[in-house]
Amino acid sequence: MPTSLHCPACDATYADRWRCECGQPLDFAETPLPEGPAPDAGAFDTRRGLWSFDEFLPVSREVTLGEGTTPLVDAPEWNAEFKLEYVFPTGSFKDRGATTTLSRAAALGVEKVVDDSSGNAGAAIATYAARAGIDADIYVPASVKASKLRAIERAGATPVRVEGSREAVTDACLEAVASGEGWYASHAWNPAFFAGTATVAYEIALQRDWDVPDAVVLPLGHGTLFLGAYRGFRALLEAGWTDRMPRLLGAQAAGYAPIADEIHGESEGVNDVADGIQIRDPVRRGEILGAIAETDGDAIALGEAAVETELERLHAAGFYTEPTCATAPAALRAYRERGVLEADADVVVPLTGSGLKN
Repeated sequence: MPTSLHCPACDATYADRWRCECGQPLDFAETPLPEGPAPDAGAFDTRRGLWSFDEFLPVSREVTLGEGTTPLVDAPEWNAEFKLEYVFPTGSFKDRGATTTLSRAAALGVEKVVDDSSGNAGAAIATYAARAGIDADIYVPASVKASKLRAIERAGATPVRVEGSREAVTDACLEAVASGEGWYASHAWNPAFFAGTATVAYEIALQRDWDVPDAVVLPLGHGTLFLGAYRGFRALLEAGWTDRMPRLLGAQAAGYAPIADEIHGESEGVNDVADGIQIRDPVRRGEILGAIAETDGDAIALGEAAVETELERLHAAGFYTEPTCATAPAALRAYRERGVLEADADVVVPLTGSGLKN
């Protein structure tokens, strides 16, 4: 039987549900940890991709496209290492969560999933649903990029275009869930998605011979990768495979920066270039703020000009990413300029989405 779900707010437990009756997001009732010391990094078998870390995963492998083990490469111009998350099957890190989410759906016998997305998560859920033989409806903004819409359609899923804000897209999707039109494969609510994104931490640690960087700088919308990294590095520490947590530093888009605004005051301007993180009310806001506080982290808001400039630098250096992805290296530059990070700090930056989707 799939692992049951638990509400950390009211202590309720469910076999399966998209959120608690009290309104809070759910997590797995049990999260496994391996026993014994960290294995030899040089001998670790990664042939099953991110599922090579199944000792940490509360989901069994049911639906996979060989995802994971993305490259970790030097980026001398940034004095950092880049984790190339844009080389996943659908071109974004969202495949980490899609493989675990659809694996749980398959284990539960789900026949149809629904999700709301600005593009990347929808394409990932649609693709892995196709792999599983499960129908999918993906609710997207009416302004969604044509390349992402095609990815959803060609996977056999049904895109449902919604006029209005990103919040309106979510509301329309939740109406469908409430009327019983499908199982909510939400990348913001579903704990299986975060179990998948946590694998980014396991891979970073493995690729560095179980040495944790000083900091990881990540784009921050709903926090699917940010919280995934936090949970992954926390699990490694609790398992005794590593000896510390990295600082987690978020990069938000100006005008859509609730975490940065809470820490530093309201940001100026609106960044419509970084469309993938235009989230004004993240579901797990409290968890994000807690992860920042616990790791001596931070979150800042970036304007359009900084992101566009960084995108040009990335492309010129051979990293063909989409605009949202450029917020993290742009934030790295800003953190160093502000003295939050020393110039020689050991930093990893995930590059989250492919430029081929523009």
